[in-house]
Amino acid sequence: MAYWLMKSEPEELSISQLATLGTARWDGVRNYQARNFIRAMRPADAFFFYHSSCPQPGVAGIGRIVGEPYADPSALDLQSPYHDPKATPQNNPWSAIDVAHGQTFAEVIPLARLKAQPALEAFALVRKGSRLSVMPVTPQEWAVICGLAG
Repeated sequence: MAYWLMKSEPEELSISQLATLGTARWDGVRNYQARNFIRAMRPADAFFFYHSSCPQPGVAGIGRIVGEPYADPSALDLQSPYHDPKATPQNNPWSAIDVAHGQTFAEVIPLARLKAQPALEAFALVRKGSRLSVMPVTPQEWAVICGLAG
């Protein structure tokens, strides 16, 4: 099993919305490195659900990967904000994956608290200039963040 961190703006998809839905499609990723991370995901992998671009950015809970990666249909949808005019049904460079709710933390772990942890100094999320919406998490980083969540 691998560990990941996946960012979403709460108005797009929040941890509470995922809890209500049970499962959802994670789509709209338009960065090749983040896309490659999605393509590396497998069922039963776990991820931290990170709320971004909001008043309190931080880790809001845990989700699980529930399927194999597949071509992102939002790239072909003319009405989607993630539409890619270069994508075709035969050549869609973007990937999506289905996820499920695992756990909602009692409180969001703020980015500032993550940055204050010496054990997380190498974690891509806390490094200056790292803006990927999907990134791997080491088992050690996973344990530290789970410890912060209680």
